[in-house]
Amino acid sequence: MRLTSFTDYGLRVLMRMAGEPDRHFTTAELADEFKVSRNHLAKVISALSNNGLLKTRRGGGGGATLAQDPAKIRLGDVVELLESDQALVECFQPGGHACTLMPQCRLKALLTHAEQEFLADLNRSTLADCVYPAINI
Repeated sequence: MRLTSFTDYGLRVLMRMAGEPDRHFTTAELADEFKVSRNHLAKVISALSNNGLLKTRRGGGGGATLAQDPAKIRLGDVVELLESDQALVECFQPGGHACTLMPQCRLKALLTHAEQEFLADLNRSTLADCVYPAINI
């Protein structure tokens, strides 16, 4: 399984914020630290905020902070949230019935099970298990 850069950046943001939970982080400083697109990271932060994982505020002294205790944020839930619009294979997409192997295909059930197990395994860990501390440069 391969995660999208969207999910990768989302996990990085959460891990970094968990390292300094009382600090407000701006999109610009995180984008600079991770060496990623500011625009793409803004979308990631917006998704995390819209789903209750981050609190954001605008203006001077603004930025984003964690909205929950890192020990309560399960990694599988984060991955599932951020990958929600990414189908593992075409036939998993809504209306994705173009597969010529259907209805005899037995792979779809196996992949569904594997995806569920992957997320369940990640849910055995929380954000607190992978806090990313500040780097002194």
